[in-house]
Amino acid sequence: MSEMQNCKPCPDGRVRNEAGKCVMPEVTFTSFVLSLNTTALFHLGELPHPETGERKVDLELVKHSIDTLIMLQGKTSGNLDTSENELLSHILYDLKMRFIKAKDQSR
Repeated sequence: MSEMQNCKPCPDGRVRNEAGKCVMPEVTFTSFVLSLNTTALFHLGELPHPETGERKVDLELVKHSIDTLIMLQGKTSGNLDTSENELLSHILYDLKMRFIKAKDQSR
């Protein structure tokens, strides 16, 4: 059994690097977009608060996350590889649909 398998798990948000040290994961375009998606899902109330378990909807913050992703899509147009472009497009579509549904439910 390797030494890394005997180590304690890394704290939340950190991953083990090749040397076995707990570090923040590498920042990539994909991880950044997924982070913004997670933020939007949290504000849609689809993900619980990690400490309290509470789910809260804040449509203004969801819209801000969507607007940020739209701005990012515009600024990176023509500079993304196919998988990055598809990821961003799919996430934006999904968040917009979820936003519309949440907005309709709040009326």
